[in-house]
Amino acid sequence: MPLEEALLRARVRRLTHASRPRRRRPRASRRSTDPREVTAARTAQLIIGAFATALVAGTVLLLLPVARVGPGGASFMEAFFTATSAICVTGLIVVDTPTYWTPFGQAVVLALIQIGGFGVMSFATVLGILLARRLGLTARIMSSTETKSPGYGDMRRVLLRVLVTTLVIETLVAAALALRFAAGYGYGAGQAVWHGVFHAVSAFNNAGFALYTLSIMDFATDPWINLPLIAAVILGGLGFPVLYELRREWRRPRRWSMNTRIVLFATVVLLAAGTVFLCAVEWANPATLGPMRADEKLLAGFFQSTIARTAGFNSIDISAMHPVSWLGLDLLMLVGGGPAGTAGGLKVTTFVVLGFIAYTEVTGGSAVNVLGRRLSRSVQRQATTVVVLALGAVATATMVLMLLHEDIGLDRLLFEVISAFATVGLSTGITAALSPAGQGVLIALMFLGRLGPITVATAMAARPRRALYELPKERPLIG
Repeated sequence: MPLEEALLRARVRRLTHASRPRRRRPRASRRSTDPREVTAARTAQLIIGAFATALVAGTVLLLLPVARVGPGGASFMEAFFTATSAICVTGLIVVDTPTYWTPFGQAVVLALIQIGGFGVMSFATVLGILLARRLGLTARIMSSTETKSPGYGDMRRVLLRVLVTTLVIETLVAAALALRFAAGYGYGAGQAVWHGVFHAVSAFNNAGFALYTLSIMDFATDPWINLPLIAAVILGGLGFPVLYELRREWRRPRRWSMNTRIVLFATVVLLAAGTVFLCAVEWANPATLGPMRADEKLLAGFFQSTIARTAGFNSIDISAMHPVSWLGLDLLMLVGGGPAGTAGGLKVTTFVVLGFIAYTEVTGGSAVNVLGRRLSRSVQRQATTVVVLALGAVATATMVLMLLHEDIGLDRLLFEVISAFATVGLSTGITAALSPAGQGVLIALMFLGRLGPITVATAMAARPRRALYELPKERPLIG
């Protein structure tokens, strides 16, 4: 090879090597640049901020003198607690809704229930659609997170369907209740419509606010009041994805998704088991089901079993129930309803997934299979994380309340804590008697329970960091 050619090739190699971008050695850990991870944290923060903004607005409106019956306005804690309970669709109260709040105050509560049940970001997005006829990417992502929609492209249609479904169901239930109030109880047209609308919205959004001091106890044996409320609570608790799929494929169960099958199966089982349990324990209790006929007992038991998932009405005196019934209601409240609906709790899908994980481990399976499908490991980790965070929050809040109120028993405090965290609204009658600090604990639980432990944890976390290596494995002893 001639010397000139060799020198030329060497020069070309040097120039080529110099023009190549140098690869940086990966560090042990660095901040994630994955836009999906950054967007998730940003979205969680925006959703929490939106709920907080709506909460502040509701509190300010309830502080106005026009919102309270009698001279002066409500105290800050009364307005703040009521607004939180309404926006988080819980139903716990520290003042009597029909006698303490004026029609204006009750209308504010109703508006907060509707916004909170539909979703603050979803509600704001729908307003933007109606005004601007367009939907930006940020609004799509936030609305998708809030409604548990798998994609962003069709969010405009999804949100409008959610809105239409909500209004149709609430209108039908309100009409049924208004007719009963007018025909059976002699209400005037305006009063019947107002009571029908208020309780229909409260029921479908699983809120549990009522315009009666004793909630629904005066109508405990009236199926024309109980059954429409039950239907609204169940439909709201199933979740919008299940409702849409049932509308399209109700004749072809084999085409139902895993989510729909799990939600329907678990809902039927829990409703039946809860009814049998409550009727068995309270059947002879003279303060609850005892004075009723057999058919009335079954109706009241079914109503209370439904309400525990998670609406907050009561047709019997919760404070007079057996402590065993409280414990059973604790479990029902903690499980809650279906995802992407108006119900609270940890959701039936979470507990079904945990059940299949346990079954797989006991039987020695290598993969978690649910209804003929292999379950993703990310879903397994998410279900476990939700339950661990929830139990930690419930245990911590219960211990704090025990320190603040040593005169109240553990069973009542635990009931109140789970009711707040699961956004149920059932109470043994101690909420109003708690100290401001104790009520503050319930406020934090309602906020956490409505948004979800994972959403709050994601929003509070710093910018995600992704490890670029894996540590060696080692197994501790379990069990």
